[in-house]
Amino acid sequence: MSNRIQSAIRAAAEMGVGLLAACNRLRLPGTRNPFVVGVHEPMREELTLENLPVTGAIPPGLDGLYLKMGANPVRPAMRGHDWFLGDGMVHGLAIEGGRALWYRNRWIASRTAAAALKRPAAPGPRRGGNDTVNTNVVEIGGRIFAVVEAGSFPVELSRSLEEQRYNPFEGTLAGSFTGHPHRDPLTGETHAIAYDGRIWDRVRHVVVAPTGQVVRDMPIAVEHGPCIHDCAITARFIIVLDLPVTFSLRAVLAGYRFPFRWNTDHKARVGLLPRQGESADILWCEVASCFVFHVANAYDDADGRVILDVIAYETVFASAEGGLDTPGKLERWTLDVATRRVERRVLDSAAQEFPRIDERLFGQHHRYLYTVSVPEDGNTQLAGATQIYKHDLETGERQVHAFGADRIPGEFVFVPARPGASENEGWLVGLVIDTAHDTTEFVILDARSFADPPVARIRLGHRIPPGFHGNWFPTQGAGDTGAHDAPGDGPDGASRRSAVDPAIGPTIPPGV
Repeated sequence: MSNRIQSAIRAAAEMGVGLLAACNRLRLPGTRNPFVVGVHEPMREELTLENLPVTGAIPPGLDGLYLKMGANPVRPAMRGHDWFLGDGMVHGLAIEGGRALWYRNRWIASRTAAAALKRPAAPGPRRGGNDTVNTNVVEIGGRIFAVVEAGSFPVELSRSLEEQRYNPFEGTLAGSFTGHPHRDPLTGETHAIAYDGRIWDRVRHVVVAPTGQVVRDMPIAVEHGPCIHDCAITARFIIVLDLPVTFSLRAVLAGYRFPFRWNTDHKARVGLLPRQGESADILWCEVASCFVFHVANAYDDADGRVILDVIAYETVFASAEGGLDTPGKLERWTLDVATRRVERRVLDSAAQEFPRIDERLFGQHHRYLYTVSVPEDGNTQLAGATQIYKHDLETGERQVHAFGADRIPGEFVFVPARPGASENEGWLVGLVIDTAHDTTEFVILDARSFADPPVARIRLGHRIPPGFHGNWFPTQGAGDTGAHDAPGDGPDGASRRSAVDPAIGPTIPPGV
């Protein structure tokens, strides 16, 4: 059968499924989705604010741009909506010379969002019918990209956030990408495990060179269409998390827009893909049934085992309606390469998410890990989740920074204090929502004095919804942030030096 005939049959089948899903969607509850009300209520306008008020003192050399992404539907959410869906919005805060220069928020100009906003869509090639991008904003090849998994090409952003274009890495990305690409600080390469909800028998290992072009796109055989939200790397392996959340045609036909559910027939396993290996070379290690959204880090230990730190959930999306079920816990998985056994050990049973480390150590041994508290009772308004945690994995100590009642933190990012700074020498930066006053602060903490009051706070007079993921982008040539320098000699880190040290450089060419 020719490819043209196969495509025609597939298109007809998808149209039929879409019509049935639309009919059944009308039967779903008409109540407002919990992720578009209260603390999650979307912003309704794009703002530009300048010379923002600062309490305390922004550390010298902390010059750059903080960017964060999330779903922010332009139109009111319809039946079957899910938190992971909705038009993307990027928030940016520029800091230089101890001043908060500006804040901007901008919708990603997908065709759907642009039509609702009555403005032109962003230029650039599209992949398929869904061009929504809403999950993360990262640096790849010296440029800034908004990214999403299982669908659209990435969107390149200018540092001002005033220009954007869809850019499949200059035409080198052939398929979907991921919301969690990871840069290897020792090679400068960016690694991703990419999947596509319409392709159930394979995922892909994608490698983007330091120059920003895809140099590897290798298929990996799987079953059932697994949802693989994150990945990890070590010096030897790419880690593939093939866990029992898979595509659910039943959920789609029932009218739900998020098409993944818990699948008891799908065996949980972790794949160890050699760096230059093929699909047949993967060492598959079975693990007790669970799911992982986010990886903190992984590395090869001195005994040849693979150490993997994750937030693990016993189940997610197990009901017909979906949902996160019980909260996740911080776990360390030890993978024995010889026996292919996985030992799971709970490091902290408190409900938490969004694990981060000093990214200069990604794929290498790390000591410190930072997470954000989430409600033990699973309440969607995040009530009571007012803390972030610092885990010392050497001593087992957990420190707590409490922001106070009604103050809800999002993901916090570690920024080194200077080039060659030790692992613990730097700043933690992130957004904190004041639900009592419907405002937001950008908060800077000293990682070495984690529980102490913030070093500085930048006030924003509006609420930024919790959203998903953010990162720090140092000013080009700023010598004091050291974002790509390996930790140097010090009490908390061994001397390491990155083989590739690109600064955040070119953005969108003028006129694009």
